[in-house]
Amino acid sequence: MSKSSRTAVPSQESAIAKSNRSDSPKAKIISSRTVYRGPVFWVTTDQVQEPGGVRARRDIIRHSGSVVVLAVDDSRATRRVLLERQYRHAANDYLWELPAGRIDPGEKPLAAARRELLEETGYTAKRWRCILKFYASPGFVAETMAIYQATDLTAGSAQPEEDELIHIRMVPISTAVRMVLNGAIRDAKTICGILWLDHQLTNGRHS
Repeated sequence: MSKSSRTAVPSQESAIAKSNRSDSPKAKIISSRTVYRGPVFWVTTDQVQEPGGVRARRDIIRHSGSVVVLAVDDSRATRRVLLERQYRHAANDYLWELPAGRIDPGEKPLAAARRELLEETGYTAKRWRCILKFYASPGFVAETMAIYQATDLTAGSAQPEEDELIHIRMVPISTAVRMVLNGAIRDAKTICGILWLDHQLTNGRHS
């Protein structure tokens, strides 16, 4: 390996670390007003001065944050992941997804993850850990999503809300990956969770 090849990766990592520093310039908020407030999210119109000096209007969807549950059944030789299928009006279609939901005001993310898994699927889990946290669509949505891996599962009775019609299925992880790659799974949070899990298993990192 050449000297330039050996130093390329550290240089890139250093650049990424520098770009993530908390003292990097941010937009200055000149004014902000709430133009819509609903039961799930609210919208603000902000006048901001961007880090580059440009003044602009930004309409932002505000949200209390969501949790996603990557529930893995490892009681068999073939590991399986818990998926649910439900109708999503915004997509005008039925989607395969990981269990997920909004964090209620004042609620801790882990408590929300436990609640959503039980309500939507009836399952509970003894082991939990947060594996990913990301912005759903940072161009105009302030919602964050935290994915929790749940293992050592116990089945039970679901407690869905009145407007939720949810069908659940345990799917082999290899099948779930194929569903992502062939477009059968189109939900971003679910794609993130399944590909993360596949990467962990492929590289021998077992939780």
